Amino acid sequence: MENNYCIIMAGGVGSRFWPFSTITKPKQFLDFFGTGRSLLQMTYDRFRNLIPAKNVYIVSNLAYRDLILEQLPELTSNQVLLEPIRRNTAPCIAYAVYKIREQTEKANIIIVPSDHLITKEDEYRRVMQEGIAFVAHNTEALLTIGLKPTRPETGYGYIQVGDGEKTLCQVKTFTEKPSLEMAKVFLASGEFYWNSGMFLWSLTAIEKAFKEFLPEVAAGFEKGRGVYHTGEEQIFIDKMYPELPNISIDYGIMEKAQNVYVLTAEFGWSDLGTWNSLYELGEKDAAGNATLKGNTQLYDCKNTMVVIPEDSLAVVEGLTGYLIAQQGNVLLICKTEGEQRLRQYVVDVSERPDGEKYIKQNR
Repeated sequence: MENNYCIIMAGGVGSRFWPFSTITKPKQFLDFFGTGRSLLQMTYDRFRNLIPAKNVYIVSNLAYRDLILEQLPELTSNQVLLEPIRRNTAPCIAYAVYKIREQTEKANIIIVPSDHLITKEDEYRRVMQEGIAFVAHNTEALLTIGLKPTRPETGYGYIQVGDGEKTLCQVKTFTEKPSLEMAKVFLASGEFYWNSGMFLWSLTAIEKAFKEFLPEVAAGFEKGRGVYHTGEEQIFIDKMYPELPNISIDYGIMEKAQNVYVLTAEFGWSDLGTWNSLYELGEKDAAGNATLKGNTQLYDCKNTMVVIPEDSLAVVEGLTGYLIAQQGNVLLICKTEGEQRLRQYVVDVSERPDGEKYIKQNR
């Protein structure tokens, strides 16, 4: 257990959940379900019995340092890795990997996003234990978690398994977000699983992969040997990080490597990437309407989601397929089918002379 580490990626700005999620306080720091724990805290909690607290690292943005330490007081500032600029998941993961290497070269590492919802947590922990045991004994393997699809989702990447009869097998192919027609074919075949964005590997395997497939990333972090875990670390990272390529771990390594395996699982997973994903999880009335937090009185409404402050009331009539979300000084009303335009809405609002107070609202 002492050689097991967890890297939690928590640097996203969550623009697709605006206005609930803002630049000042993005979705990973929010309590969506009234449990008293944010998505980041819930992610951390899942590893309490798997990973020593001192072996958990959070990779995020400089702007969120205080938020992280406030929500996770068990961690020290040395466990919060701060990117001066966003460079996608490959540099983010490499930063933590090279910092861990300064402590031990025998580490087994789990990488997870901070904004996933897991409803079957006991099964989740069992899968993670199986995965960490696999990479501990197969030190050259790169392991990803594949999740059994429940619908022809076009917003996720897919993994084709090499042997559908086994829960742990070699990856055959990776496919990025498919068309609806192709997603239906994937679902019907039984050979494809959702790419969860969760990874497990030994430090030996991932360091070797960075050197082979992303040598410029490896070279950048190699320059920091002897600097990690010292007062000079942030100065080095701030100077070096902007020189790194903006590239995902999937595209940079996983889709190119030959030693990639998948552990297939079902543990009530949802990538809380959009309002629609939250709607799918929500409890609905007979007309398909869902309410999160606040109170509602709905008349002749269908398939509509209302998200308002807990002490508020919304009275809505005659809407079908709409999202109504209020947070602070912003009220959003849009068709659910058009929510992919949310990022554009945020851009448009930010360009207003007074836009900053709506984009960076504090709560």
